[in-house]
Amino acid sequence: MAEQQLLYLSRADVEKVALDMPTILNLLEEAFKEKGNGKVEMPPKPGIHTMPDAFIHAMPAFIPSLHSAGIKWVSGYPENFKRGLPYISGLLILNDDETGIPYSVMDCSWITAFRTGAATGLSAKYLARPESEVAAILACGVQGRTNLEALASLFPLKRAYAYDILPDVQAKYIAEMQPKFKFEILPAKNPKQAVTESDLVVTSGPILHHPTPTIEKDWLKPGGFASAVDFDSYWSGPAMQQMDRISTDDHAQFMYYRTVGYFQETPDPYADLGELAIGQKPKRTSDKERLMAINLGLAMDDMAIAPEIYRRAHEKGIGTWLPL
Repeated sequence: MAEQQLLYLSRADVEKVALDMPTILNLLEEAFKEKGNGKVEMPPKPGIHTMPDAFIHAMPAFIPSLHSAGIKWVSGYPENFKRGLPYISGLLILNDDETGIPYSVMDCSWITAFRTGAATGLSAKYLARPESEVAAILACGVQGRTNLEALASLFPLKRAYAYDILPDVQAKYIAEMQPKFKFEILPAKNPKQAVTESDLVVTSGPILHHPTPTIEKDWLKPGGFASAVDFDSYWSGPAMQQMDRISTDDHAQFMYYRTVGYFQETPDPYADLGELAIGQKPKRTSDKERLMAINLGLAMDDMAIAPEIYRRAHEKGIGTWLPL
């Protein structure tokens, strides 16, 4: 930090850094080990809600081993697509952990997308069968892209199914994603086909207070793993209750969301990612278990990778220096 300046990184700047998924997964795993050992400071995220199903959240966290302290101010507006705007937008501020002085402000859209995909990947590393070969992505938006990238970096995928309620969005997803991978990406005719034929299932639609769940009991095969990025919006109560075990990324935040109306038919998680990362709770114990991860999205996810983006941007001369 030179003469109390901060480095501003636009969305294009953050994307130009192009932090790779294996690095993001490693950083996230280190952060969750810190959490499992009780070393992460992360108060519950407060928020405001200007419209139904929309949110603007403040998300602070401190991860000592990564010398990462900061806050994300992020919004999610599910109707934005009608205006040609992204669902997720916001800013992230990093503070020096010895002086408290801000040293970087950056767009958080790319970070939010990739750390969320990485959280699914990390959960799958602990809970999915290592030989899993078929993935399904239900809802072909930004999260559908990063979640598949995370799974592809960890599992020997031979095929993936893509489903979206909008056929044009589904087709665009396949056209964009197919060149990135050696395995085949196929359009699913309906959600049931995508789920029943897959080992790894990710649902990544908007998070809704009053959803009409699609996925029913018995669709997820024995031995399958699911990541409900969209909370309980896609999965029916009986489908969730059929899971042998459910994990989350933070018990306290899961219980908070239940008090405001989510997860009314969802069993309590048996473990969080920190407990899984340090081996405090068991991972998969048989090839027949149906296991699910419900990761809520934590401030520490962002703080795990934002300092590395800053460091690489600084080294490459990316971004704009601004006086405090």
